[in-house]
Amino acid sequence: MKCEEIIQLLEQLSPKKYACEWDNVGLLVGRKQSEIHRVMVALDASKEVVAYAVKEQVDLLITHHPMIFSPIKQVNEGQFTTEKVLDLVENGISYYAMHTNFDAVGGMAELAAGEQYLNLTETKPIESSVEAGIGMGRYGKLPEPMTALQVVEYVKEKFHLPFVMLYQRKEDRNQIYDRIAVMPGSGKSDMSQVKKDGYALYLTGDFGHHEGLDAMDMGLCVIDATHYGLEHIFVSFLKNYLQERLNGTDVTVMEADFGCPVQIV
Repeated sequence: MKCEEIIQLLEQLSPKKYACEWDNVGLLVGRKQSEIHRVMVALDASKEVVAYAVKEQVDLLITHHPMIFSPIKQVNEGQFTTEKVLDLVENGISYYAMHTNFDAVGGMAELAAGEQYLNLTETKPIESSVEAGIGMGRYGKLPEPMTALQVVEYVKEKFHLPFVMLYQRKEDRNQIYDRIAVMPGSGKSDMSQVKKDGYALYLTGDFGHHEGLDAMDMGLCVIDATHYGLEHIFVSFLKNYLQERLNGTDVTVMEADFGCPVQIV
C-alpha cells in the first residue's frame, strides 16, 4: 500500500485544515509514493521510539506530537532533532504527525470525554469552531457528583495513571463537583476561559507552580494529569482505527508506548 493511501485514512479522521496555524502536521519526512507494509503509532517521536521503529523495520511512523516544530536550516548529526530525521531517512521510514487537527476533530478531547474514559454527558467544546462539535477540549457532566479527590481516583483508574497533581484551596476540599472541563495536553492558556464559562474543576496537563497558584486564587480546582496522561490514549485509538480500515491488506500496525516520561520518586 502506498503511503498516500494511509494518509488519506488519517485525513478522513482529522483533516489538516483544522490544525492551528502555528502547528506542523502532515507528512514531515518521506515520500507519498513509498510502499508501506509496517506502521508504528506513538505519542512522540522520541529517540527511543525512532530507534524502536528502526529495529522493527517500520515503513511509516505516526505520532501525535510533531517532531519538527521550528525551521531546520541544516540536517546533520549533532542536533537531536536532525539526528532523528537522518535515522528515519537512512532507514526508509516515512513520518507523519497529526496534532491539533486530531485535538479538534475525531480526536483527543472527544475520546477522553467519551464512555471509554471519563464517560461525560452533555459535552461541548471548550474552544469552539464554526462547525458544531468541532473544537479543542470538552465541557461535560460527570457520571455522578464527586469531590476533587474522588475525581482524581477516577481519572487515575480510567487513564491508567500512577499519579496526578491537584491544585485546590483548602476551603474547597469538601466541595462536590458535577461538571468538569477537560483539555488533554497543555491547558494553561484556557484556564481563564474555563472559569469564565462557569466551571470550577479543570482536568488538563502541563500546569506549573505559578499557574496552579493563579488557578487556586480564582477559585479553580485543577487536576494536572501531565501532558502524557490524557494523550497517550491516541496510540491505541489510532492503532485500532487503522487496523479496522487496513484489514485484508498486507499492512501491519503496531504501537510504541513506553509510558509516562515523568516520575514522582
